[in-house]
Amino acid sequence: MPVNTENMIKVFGRPKSMTDVRSTYCPGCHHGILTRIIAQTIDELGIADRTVTIAPVGCAVFAYLWYKCDAVQASHGRASAVATGIKRANPKLIVLSYQGDGDFASIGTAESIHAANRGENITVIFVNNQVYGMTGGEMAPTTLIGQRTTTTPAGRDPGYFGYPIRFSELIATLDAPVYVTRQALYDTRRIMDAEKAIKKAFTYQVEGKGYSLVEVLSTCPTNWHMSPVDANRHVTEVVTKAFPLGDMVDRG
Repeated sequence: MPVNTENMIKVFGRPKSMTDVRSTYCPGCHHGILTRIIAQTIDELGIADRTVTIAPVGCAVFAYLWYKCDAVQASHGRASAVATGIKRANPKLIVLSYQGDGDFASIGTAESIHAANRGENITVIFVNNQVYGMTGGEMAPTTLIGQRTTTTPAGRDPGYFGYPIRFSELIATLDAPVYVTRQALYDTRRIMDAEKAIKKAFTYQVEGKGYSLVEVLSTCPTNWHMSPVDANRHVTEVVTKAFPLGDMVDRG
């Protein structure tokens, strides 16, 4: 029987600023959810025509494919520096630096810390999946104690490899950042919280208030050698204990 759609209300759809391109992310990876949230935020704030996305090396490398806005690809770890240059050259632009944990908190440590310390008026999305996702599953600075990776096959030993770095907490000790938060995407409530946090981070940039960092805990089923369901549960039950959720700084 034909369905009468005349009086139906559309309650969900692809954001206008999101391209109709097939995702390259692995099944169960939270990058896809995060991509949609960012596009939705760009739509809600009406900033697509002046948004520039910085896509560095790693799983974030194809970020320029997902949005109907300008983008620049940066060398590994240098996204915050490139974002700084673009924002200073044209302060009217809305600049998003989209970075993974290996990129933001290891290879780009200096660029990340100093951009935050200067209070650059940019928005940084920091995806923390505790591993180098694209380059082979190596240990990242956020890899958990005992976690097995291709470079820690027996598990991360803190006596040899050190402890996981809580990078957002480090950034939160600085005086300049206006907003620092850690969110997750493992259920509907957390997705809604992440949506609010990301919108706030972009809004603060639109208002010229300064540097915002949104860390997002993500799964990596492929390199964790877990099913998507188990990976999601792992974030819920294990990862959030090492990396507690919530706002750390909100000076807006």
